[in-house]
Amino acid sequence: MTLSALAEHIETVALVDHHVHGCLLRSIERSRFENLLNEANVEPLADFDTAFDTQLGFAVRADCAPLLGLPRHADADAYWRTRSEHSEADLARLFLSSANVTDWLVDTGFATGVGDLEAMTELSAGRVHEIVRLESVAEQAVQASGDYASAFSEILHEHAATAVATKSVLAYRGGFAGELSEPTAAEVAEAAARWRDSGQSRLTDRVLLRFGLYQALRLGKPLQFHVGFGDRDCDLHTTNPLYLLDFLRRTGDVPIMLLHCYPYEREAGYLAQAFNNVYLDGGLTINYLGARSSPFIGRLLEMAPFRKIVYSSDGFGPAELHYLGARLWRNGIREVLQGFVDADEWSEADAIRVVDLIARDNARRVYSLD
Repeated sequence: MTLSALAEHIETVALVDHHVHGCLLRSIERSRFENLLNEANVEPLADFDTAFDTQLGFAVRADCAPLLGLPRHADADAYWRTRSEHSEADLARLFLSSANVTDWLVDTGFATGVGDLEAMTELSAGRVHEIVRLESVAEQAVQASGDYASAFSEILHEHAATAVATKSVLAYRGGFAGELSEPTAAEVAEAAARWRDSGQSRLTDRVLLRFGLYQALRLGKPLQFHVGFGDRDCDLHTTNPLYLLDFLRRTGDVPIMLLHCYPYEREAGYLAQAFNNVYLDGGLTINYLGARSSPFIGRLLEMAPFRKIVYSSDGFGPAELHYLGARLWRNGIREVLQGFVDADEWSEADAIRVVDLIARDNARRVYSLD
């Protein structure tokens, strides 16, 4: 079959993955692998269940199997058996290189059991850049002696000297509904003392969460927010990005990057149209929707200006996720845009130009990548 010029371009365009995590470094059991194919469930899957019987599981068998020398749709047992013949490092090199990504922007805040920046640099075929997680900075600052605010600022600026962005998981720490104004210095000092006295390591105090956001804004670098879909520790109903409206009115020109967005992709699209500095992606979601990712990609293109949409995989753990983010995005945007072209609603030249914007150009501009 002869591909259209649009389809050929989508297949070969290089990507900037503007939000991703590290890959597995050590071999794991099948049960753990299947758990890592389930974003929402933080407990072992039920005995009767299997992550291979999901949209993501089917996508692994369809799109990842051929890279291991298996036929498309190889059964789960065959896939696992063949996968187990390779080291995680070799799998990472295979899948990451196959994604055709020039730049990986890596969130280092959740690195348990996966590669750090150095490991990602060694494993991947692209450049690696750091995204600083604000809550991780806070959890380091509270362990330091002396003034919490000063320690936070020092640690943040140390990372920011080489990092390209910051990121908040406020969605997991109480959500967006509620006060998001900047706290006073006295409020920060009181909250830090309260946190230290509690002996808890995980930041949940909203005063300190708010403090971190405004410290990040002062850096002037893009600030990413997890939005919507995640594991069950995230109260989904409080992660609608419309709750960020008052905060967004205070952000000036600092780029605000709304990650994942499902099931709030339309709300995120509205915000990207309403604010010059708001962007969105469909990372993570596209992997889990699998064969149903095309309608989601279409919804991302409904309201948001095309210069405000960026690509990410949000891959974490199994390197299949880093590859599938790219593979399924290519499949989905091809189906959506080819439909526009075939209906004579878009020209093919415009469709190719929009592909480049989303695949790489918007991210290169926002993150000042060379």
